[in-house]
Amino acid sequence: MATSPETEHPVKAYGYAAGDTSGTLSPLTFSRRATGEKDVRFKVLYCGICHSDLHFIKNEWGFTTYPVTPGHEIVGIVTEVGSKVEKFKIGDKVGVGCLVGSCRSCENCAIDFEQYCPKQVLTYGVPNFDGTKTYGGYSDHMVSDEHFVLRWPENLPLDAGAPLLCAGITTYSPLRYFGLDKPGMKIGVVGLGGLGHVAVKMAKAFGAEVTVFSTTPAKKQESLVGLKADHFIVSKDEKEMQSVAGTLDGIIDTVSATHPIAPLLNALKAQGKLVLVGAPEKPLEVAAFSLIMGRKIVGGSNIGGLKETQEMLDFAAKHGITADVEVIPIDYVNTAMERLLKSDVSKMEGNMA
Repeated sequence: MATSPETEHPVKAYGYAAGDTSGTLSPLTFSRRATGEKDVRFKVLYCGICHSDLHFIKNEWGFTTYPVTPGHEIVGIVTEVGSKVEKFKIGDKVGVGCLVGSCRSCENCAIDFEQYCPKQVLTYGVPNFDGTKTYGGYSDHMVSDEHFVLRWPENLPLDAGAPLLCAGITTYSPLRYFGLDKPGMKIGVVGLGGLGHVAVKMAKAFGAEVTVFSTTPAKKQESLVGLKADHFIVSKDEKEMQSVAGTLDGIIDTVSATHPIAPLLNALKAQGKLVLVGAPEKPLEVAAFSLIMGRKIVGGSNIGGLKETQEMLDFAAKHGITADVEVIPIDYVNTAMERLLKSDVSKMEGNMA
């Protein structure tokens, strides 16, 4: 007989979970493991509501098993540590992002790229190494191996900083890895949702001249005044797109909807880089000559390892980078999901306290 979520571990936990593909979230009593010798347990204070959560609870990626408690932008206060924990103590502010496990021995783990470990364990909705399912941050507390727990910078707000555990590292990592982090570089950001907002802030903090591309002309004021971007281009306007042809060192494309990338490649200088962090459903169409004639690169990037994520948090704290959030009570979460689906908000933050 299968063990129920409430009894498979000794420590009772409470959260919100989806029970089917409708994605409707309702209260769930489940359980978490006892605190192991290398584990950190913490009270969840805030958890970001990510667009990935919406995809996952509706099984739009095809591998969701129910019930599922989402949430991978989790921050709180340490309440218990294992006997061999070295980096944290009770009362510390901490965070957990998209990963809670990896093999720790493969080639990727050895160079701090746990996000590419073939045995990675996501923060929610997948089997952990003991065979039980992981439950995310839409809950009252979390427990994780200390390797996957992040030290929270003292001057970084918990609520507005929590989304950096996904959106922050998703945009910071490609800027660093692809060498787009040098002062004076000309960087484009495509899309101005949750990822796009943070991408602009990260690029500006690196000293870049930033151009925002959006299909929505009304976002010009927000881009130039609110986010301090240097230029705004309506990507549906051929004349405006032509005005930036051959001017950019790199572009971070955050858009998950299907869209043409040929005009974006045209905006790159020779040897420019277009990096995808959004994931459209349909395959991309790329003309080989658009790459060959300028030695241009189309690449992709997925979050970051734990070392780099800590580096990102410290960078964000130093430069005052936070997400633009609306803090909500957890019982508002289904309305929040509906608003997220309608693009009525760029980022929401559940108050779990």
